[in-house]
Amino acid sequence: MATTVRRSVLTLPAAPLGQPNPLPALRPLDEVHTLGDPAGRVREDMPRDMARQIGHQPLSTVLPVRILDGYGRERTPSDLDTFVLENSRLRVTVLPGLGGRIRSLFHKPTGRELLYVNPVLQPADFALNGAWFSGGIEWNIGATGHSTLAFAPVHAAVVPAPDGGEMLRLWEWERLRDLPFQVDLWLPEDSDFLYVGVRVRNPHERTAPVYWWSNTAVEEGTRTRVLAPADSAWHFGYARTLRRVPVPEWDGADRTYPLRGEHPADYFYEVPDGARRWIASLDASGQGLVQTSTDLLRGRKLFLWGTGRVGRRWQEWLTEPGTAGYAEIQAGLARTQLEHVPLEAGGEFAWLEAYGPLAADPGRVHGDDWRAAREEVARRLETALPRATVEKAYAAWRPYADAEPTTSLATGSGWGALEVLRGNLKLPGTPFPESTFGEEQAPWLALLHAGALPEPRRVVPPGPTLVAPHWRDMLETAPASPLTEYHLGVAQWHAGDRAQAVRSWERGLPLAPSRWPLLRCLAVADRLAGNPDRAADLYAEAFDDLCEERRDGEHWVAATAALGREAITALLAADRPDAARAVWDRLRDPVRARGAFRLLEARILLAEGDPAGARAVFDAGFEVADLREGAEALAEVWSRITDDPLPDRYAYAYRTRPPSC
Repeated sequence: MATTVRRSVLTLPAAPLGQPNPLPALRPLDEVHTLGDPAGRVREDMPRDMARQIGHQPLSTVLPVRILDGYGRERTPSDLDTFVLENSRLRVTVLPGLGGRIRSLFHKPTGRELLYVNPVLQPADFALNGAWFSGGIEWNIGATGHSTLAFAPVHAAVVPAPDGGEMLRLWEWERLRDLPFQVDLWLPEDSDFLYVGVRVRNPHERTAPVYWWSNTAVEEGTRTRVLAPADSAWHFGYARTLRRVPVPEWDGADRTYPLRGEHPADYFYEVPDGARRWIASLDASGQGLVQTSTDLLRGRKLFLWGTGRVGRRWQEWLTEPGTAGYAEIQAGLARTQLEHVPLEAGGEFAWLEAYGPLAADPGRVHGDDWRAAREEVARRLETALPRATVEKAYAAWRPYADAEPTTSLATGSGWGALEVLRGNLKLPGTPFPESTFGEEQAPWLALLHAGALPEPRRVVPPGPTLVAPHWRDMLETAPASPLTEYHLGVAQWHAGDRAQAVRSWERGLPLAPSRWPLLRCLAVADRLAGNPDRAADLYAEAFDDLCEERRDGEHWVAATAALGREAITALLAADRPDAARAVWDRLRDPVRARGAFRLLEARILLAEGDPAGARAVFDAGFEVADLREGAEALAEVWSRITDDPLPDRYAYAYRTRPPSC
């Protein structure tokens, strides 16, 4: 039985994603996976390529992507479209509307689920652009962190597989780096392994920085051990330092057991050149999941939450109480996730991954001899799936990577079609049809064809801005309308020309029928430039203008919430509690009931000299649905109210760093 692909529907308790934040993401990335001390980025013991790639074109913002922060934590049964790949040995469930995530990898002969399967769909602020969810196998591309595509639909189609069966192709245009990618999934006849062919292409005339990590969630257990062919690893934690440590024993504990560390941490394994690339998670009986690949995918990593109070609470935050915890075993293009790998103009990166069950001698796997444990797993893997077989499968897949889809199954965004049209790009195997154009692409099509952005037909918050150099050039030569100046300023800001961005926004103000988008951009610029009072003035003016203009509808609710949240924060930073209260009073009740705004209310009360009122907000209880991974704002506000310990219900907001940080 070769691969078959069929549609299905999965019903899960899910929290709605909500509307995207309509304000352009001008602020620097709040990403925990960055080194805290720039002067210490390059260490003497770092390999040269690693040191070079750590500093290679990191992102400063997530433009042109929008932030997803409109979700809550009330879950209701929801239907999710799925594709199911199946042969006689494995059943694979894929979520095309959620970045192509593999939700389940079920091994039929043993009746074992090989992945950690989250029983709910709960967004949390872990992705580069906000919303992310845990579980399964995810494809992270773009820049250091979880992909912006976690809650985005991807294109999907059936294509011929190398063995004559069917292959499920997933593809999309990654917007942070403007790169198309594809993921091909198939199950050879009677195989215990899922094959995954991945290709990232650079169709531009410039070198592009590439980031890729395939992240696999596996159930943790007291006797679950993660093994990889390495004697050392690069440790990274929330102290934001990177250091080389021995494997498996370090700092008094065997760190290959996810539940033997207290704090969340990453371990990037130093796999020797020439060694086979693999990583496995095996339970007390020596059974579990193994992942291997062709050599281009060189990196291997273990992420663990740790046994501390915070790690446990974060695990609950991402699912529901009583669900088993998870760790992640990962594979990437570089040694660490702090690196971006250059891809030459017109080039591509392509490799093959394989995922499947592995059974090894538990005595050896869990013995004190690390070398013997590794060799046992390597030997069992070579028996189950020889390295030569993976290489042959990769060679067989390569001609099929260009095969055109035979049956379309799902549609992603229209951004790829826009870029293909603009650049007259030829991308065999991954069509981006013009039929995918939608409302968001319409003004940019007009700019491309007519050289000018059309004026909106109705009063709505501005749509997303395209910031790539070619679009910035078109904006610079377009007629200078207020809307054009707004988008041009955002593109200039993205390019690092902040002074010119400010000038563009200022030029757009006098004739702008809608002034608040421009005022808000200027407010952000002033705040980041160290001018809190002027930023506060601009935010207050922007919010006044928005309140005069806003209409009914989800877009306006999202705009009011987003601008109100920023304005209150800026006004409090400028020590203007009365003005912050004035903004708060004009927010609608459903917005004020959100956890993030309850926290703002407590901050306003503190600024007004009412700590008892702020304490009452905490006592009433709230949840900040989009609290950022590693954020400590909630605990910091509590510490200004009282010296009492933060109540257990807010344990997810405790500091994730070790006490010495």
